[in-house]
Amino acid sequence: MSVRVAIIGAGVMGGDHAQILANDVPGATLGVICDANTERARSIGAATGCANITSDPMATIARADVDAILIASPDETHEALTIAAIQAGKPVLCEKPLAPTADACLRVIAAEVTHGAQLVQTGFMRRFDPGYAQMKSTQDSGRLGPALMMHNFHRNVAAPDWFTGQMAISNSAPHEFDIARFILGAEYASITAFQGTTVGAGEAIAPVVMVLETADGQLVNIEVNNNAAYGYDVRSELVGQTGTVDLGRPAEVTINAALQSASAYAQDWRPRFAEAYRLQNKAWIQGIHTGRLHPHAADAWDGYCATVTAQAGVSSLESNSRVKIQLAEMPQLYADRHDNNPWEGAAE
Repeated sequence: MSVRVAIIGAGVMGGDHAQILANDVPGATLGVICDANTERARSIGAATGCANITSDPMATIARADVDAILIASPDETHEALTIAAIQAGKPVLCEKPLAPTADACLRVIAAEVTHGAQLVQTGFMRRFDPGYAQMKSTQDSGRLGPALMMHNFHRNVAAPDWFTGQMAISNSAPHEFDIARFILGAEYASITAFQGTTVGAGEAIAPVVMVLETADGQLVNIEVNNNAAYGYDVRSELVGQTGTVDLGRPAEVTINAALQSASAYAQDWRPRFAEAYRLQNKAWIQGIHTGRLHPHAADAWDGYCATVTAQAGVSSLESNSRVKIQLAEMPQLYADRHDNNPWEGAAE
């Protein structure tokens, strides 16, 4: 039977998820699109063949003709909507963040523990990106020896005038926090955040650099440059004791002409991670059909860990100090999944 999905939030990501579910995910049916802006929702519905358009998210979650919920609404709505989906017994894929604060994430986790089964997948799609997947499998193979360090940078074309260094940590960096933690298989122990000074007049935000230490003694550095100007650019290098894995920028074509060799950069994250989103959504639906989260998927606990790390990073930036990262005790509901290597035996 097909999983009937309702999307809550018809903005940029909601629209992209609608196209993926409508056109490229076997076993799923896009049943409802919900957004406060019904005209925007109708436009996406017309493009995807979805006729059910609503503006009430709680009523959408309660509908008998909806089996699962995809949340792509504003960050501050994630907690309430995810808890409502859990209480309705419906699987949910929630775009990051799971919730904006650690306390809010813990309330989501408490609701899931009360329910007694994992229903929540957090939208850290990089876990499904083919490049990061190869990096993870290489690390797990033992070919590089023990992991020592991971270098990451995350560059956007331009940030709006109201964007801040704190937002670079809480909004841009969580994907880096999650993927590095996942590939290393280690929890963070501390974070130190730095921000340079602006270079030119009118520059909205200077780059932010973070250094994280894991409980296993590894180092992770993350650069977030929201005004890189030249294009959207995400890269990473994993350093092991006997070798490295370098995740470069994927380029579909290189044009050689006029004594130059060039390849284009994307304007934003969507082209770069289009395949990761597609594979994530297919994995989510596959997990619903099998009754358990896909082995690669980020769960509610992973969403909580990323938010805790982001909060500590903001605190470090504001206090100009190294801040310890402390997690709550992991509920037993998540322990078995996190005690095992989630990539062992996982089907691509």
